[in-house]
Amino acid sequence: MKPLFHPQLVNDPFGDPGLYVEYLFEKRSFLFDLGDLQALAPRKILRISDIFVSHTHMDHFVGFDQLLRISLGREKNLRLFGPPAFVAQVEHKLAAYTWNLVQNYATDFTIEAIEIHPGGAAKKGRFRCQNAFRREGEETISFTDGVLINEETFRVRCVFLDHKIPCLAFTLEEKIHVNVWKNRLAEMGFPIGPWLRELKQAVLRGEKEDSPFRVWWHEEGMIHEKYVPLGVLKAGILHIVPGQKITYVTDVVYHAENACKIIELARDSDLLFIESTFLHADARRAAEKFHLTAYQAGMIAREASAKRVIPFHFSPKYAGQEECLRQELEEAFSEPVHDLDQGMQRKAKMAEKAQHTSSM
Repeated sequence: MKPLFHPQLVNDPFGDPGLYVEYLFEKRSFLFDLGDLQALAPRKILRISDIFVSHTHMDHFVGFDQLLRISLGREKNLRLFGPPAFVAQVEHKLAAYTWNLVQNYATDFTIEAIEIHPGGAAKKGRFRCQNAFRREGEETISFTDGVLINEETFRVRCVFLDHKIPCLAFTLEEKIHVNVWKNRLAEMGFPIGPWLRELKQAVLRGEKEDSPFRVWWHEEGMIHEKYVPLGVLKAGILHIVPGQKITYVTDVVYHAENACKIIELARDSDLLFIESTFLHADARRAAEKFHLTAYQAGMIAREASAKRVIPFHFSPKYAGQEECLRQELEEAFSEPVHDLDQGMQRKAKMAEKAQHTSSM
């Protein structure tokens, strides 16, 4: 079964945060956070349709300029989602440059910036190349239950977390995954063709099972067709399973409210990308910097029943100790739930001991 989404971290775990997700079957990709993009080929950047920015600290937003430079001169529309004040921050980025010649461009590269506020309120502004990227089309909108995008095959949701400032975490969810049993297709006497994509779309739209569905194909220069109840085709040739779920969490302090929000957002994720900035021996330092330790990240992943957890955003202070961070996360992730509190207490004692030793 081919997954619909193909995610990859933009940089190594010590580099700027960023997750690039390719959307299979579509000439489209998503980007979570806008750190350094040098590792992404221009052709990949040009596939991006939507960008989800957790917050605008430099290591999460510095890639905006490279994105802008590569996209200029292209007939491209790009949506960016971010936290409060995001529209003005995008506007200020664009206003840092001189745009006196852009009216001569044949294309009108357009950025739509959307800032999310707690409670679901949001503000949107549009910036067009041929209008020298002046803000226009400003409007107030709203989102329900944190759902930012809700398309036929997938949705993107967010929650607000505490990083001493509001910081967004995101989950990308395929609604259901529909596969075709090719052997059963042959048994029914139907050929492979574009009608199968139409069938999948009808299922995703939730059309009634007794509604007639048109099966069609080309043969000897003619179009042949047959109408079959949708439910018969679903039962006969389709294999429908829960969709893929990818969650992205970074720059968050460990406390009960944050942990509960992350666990609820990431529940049953196939892939959970989560920051693991500090070793738990430095838990006090992690709290001061409003970041997670590797052990805390693993514990959250375990509580969320994530199938796989991928750590990133390691502090540079652990250069050469990458394996220690990974092992600590895996230790918490693999512990039985009833042992996690004991594990946290053990790690807390280790942290206290390390702090006491360093102060002597």
